[in-house]
Amino acid sequence: MLLSDPFTKALRDTSRSMLTWAVAITAVGTMYASFWPTMQSPEMIEAMAAYPEGMLEAFNFSDVTSPAGYLGSAVFGLLIPLLVAVFGITAGARSIAGDEEAGSLDLLLAHPVGRAKAALQRFAAVAVWLALTGALLWLALVAIRGPAEFTAVGVGDLAAMSLHLVLFGMAFAALAYGVGAATGSRATALGVGAVVAVLGYLANAVLPQVEALAWTRDISPFHWYLAGDPLVDGVQMSGVLLLVGFAAVLVSAGTWRFTQRDIAV
Repeated sequence: MLLSDPFTKALRDTSRSMLTWAVAITAVGTMYASFWPTMQSPEMIEAMAAYPEGMLEAFNFSDVTSPAGYLGSAVFGLLIPLLVAVFGITAGARSIAGDEEAGSLDLLLAHPVGRAKAALQRFAAVAVWLALTGALLWLALVAIRGPAEFTAVGVGDLAAMSLHLVLFGMAFAALAYGVGAATGSRATALGVGAVVAVLGYLANAVLPQVEALAWTRDISPFHWYLAGDPLVDGVQMSGVLLLVGFAAVLVSAGTWRFTQRDIAV
């Protein structure tokens, strides 16, 4: 019966690795958030002021003088989104292409379940794990708001930033899923996902420092995720719609191609 329920099977089969990712990302985010009190010391402020502005922009450290600015830079601006992107790419590539290369996908499709339904339910399982990661990180940050002295950042604003983070991860998961579903190659899915992640980061944080390349920021998933300062102004619908639309197009295209091609056995 479990083989005829791709969603539940995917959740069960990936539970150990996905929970490890979720806990690790939450731990890293919580650790960096807890450093906020140390950033208020005169020595740290002086040290940060000594860094070149271009270097700070490249690492998304544009503002570390306020709790929202620090969290947006140190927690949600660099390491955590990169970890979430890797998480999404790895999970998305595995959802179809990984199991196809392992020879287990044909066994699933031998049961009375349509290809499109099976593929979409497997991506839905990835989305659940990403949502759980965002929820765990949000709960952890809410729990340390008082001890870490960033109560100026509201619970709702932390939720908005966590939502953006989840959708950002889903966009990269959708990219790897779509490429993997279309090609049946996990390596190709991982490679394309990695290239887009690197180029997207450069397009948001590095290339715009050259005035002629400022337009690249607008096509970067990192910009869609960070633009509008969700930690201050809440959910930014333009970024949300771009991330959701990006994911929807890739999932739809990958699923359609998956239903048309032969499966490797």
